[in-house]
Amino acid sequence: MNETASITFAEQSYDIDVIKGSEGELGLDIGQLRSKSGLITLDPGYVNTGSCQSAITFIDGEAGILRYRGIPIEQFAQSPNFIEVAWLLIFGSLPTRHEYDDFVVDLRKHANLDEGMKHHFEGFPRNAPPMAILSAMINALSCFYPELMKIEDPESFRNAAARLISKVRTIAAYAFRHSMGLPFIYPDPTLRYVPNFMHMMFSQPYQQYECSETVNTALSLLLILHADHEQNCSTSTVRMVGSSQANLFASCSAGVSALWGPLHGGANVAVIRMLEQIHEGNMTPEDYVKLAKDKNSDVRLMGFGHRVYKNFDPRAKILSEQAQSILREMKLHDPLLDIARKLEEIALQDPYFVERKLYPNVDFYSGIILRALGIPTDMFTVMFAIGRLPGWIAHWWEQHQTPGSRISRPRQIYTGNTKMDYMPIEQR
Repeated sequence: MNETASITFAEQSYDIDVIKGSEGELGLDIGQLRSKSGLITLDPGYVNTGSCQSAITFIDGEAGILRYRGIPIEQFAQSPNFIEVAWLLIFGSLPTRHEYDDFVVDLRKHANLDEGMKHHFEGFPRNAPPMAILSAMINALSCFYPELMKIEDPESFRNAAARLISKVRTIAAYAFRHSMGLPFIYPDPTLRYVPNFMHMMFSQPYQQYECSETVNTALSLLLILHADHEQNCSTSTVRMVGSSQANLFASCSAGVSALWGPLHGGANVAVIRMLEQIHEGNMTPEDYVKLAKDKNSDVRLMGFGHRVYKNFDPRAKILSEQAQSILREMKLHDPLLDIARKLEEIALQDPYFVERKLYPNVDFYSGIILRALGIPTDMFTVMFAIGRLPGWIAHWWEQHQTPGSRISRPRQIYTGNTKMDYMPIEQR
């Protein structure tokens, strides 16, 4: 027998079913609350509202746990394979050798953009934000592949997912090269996923970019650690748009737009801006930390703490080691990276930050790694989007396959004028 809770209002009690998740999470099923009582719940930001039941990602913010389909995120760090993780998230289990090989073939086959799509880039100004281009071009894919607008069977979905995951890096690389006035570089089917992306970003017609194994490992790991994070702003956006039965391309395009916001995907950009501010202002990291601790100062230490994790962000632990490795192997001498390492050292030892559990988060380390790899700052959020795409696709498909799914339609508490009469303009 299901457990129930009770809500009492105006001396009338209403029984509410308690839903229990596989990890012991409890939730109140208020789906019938309004029809029974006339009441709704008010939860700005939906921070205490479960919008769905999902089997994709589990997070325990208090314990610092993140798992994809039950697998702890740490287990992907030894030999990071973004394509394997993408398949896991989207299709629910690790791929067999046959499934993996077939998916890799699909990704290679679909990496090219239709020649007609390339003309769209010419319509964007050179200084157009890459995230705006990415969102627009993902949406435009539905024009070039109308047969995938209506996905009803697993094979059509697999085809659409492969196209999106493959073409997103081509779109991203072309957006960058358009901004620089550089010729587009075609994808190379002999290269793996990350090296192919870096080839399209940085190769020249007369010289091919050589992606080292260090760079491949670092960027693959960064993409994996961003691949999904439960019902965040952009994923919830994909689900909300998809709930109207909008196609996969339109839904993921909306997810890009949500991720664009500085409070979401733009957080690692804010880290670099902070480091630039410290460097250009001739401040020491110690001086900046003092200002950040001053209640009367508007200075904030970017890249520390997390809304969900009240412990150390498990992704940050992994990226911290990767950042140390790549900076050591690449022997970079960058004043901003030096400042970042000093800020990390201070924050991990200062009781002010330790007591408040304001540890460096994934955005702090991802910003450091992307800068070390030569990725321009305005492409940071695009890199986040490439990584997060498998998670968006997985959630869109899970929702699409859930019986009885309904279009999202949040309620509100109206606070405007009560009934009043229209006044003709002559009497106003």
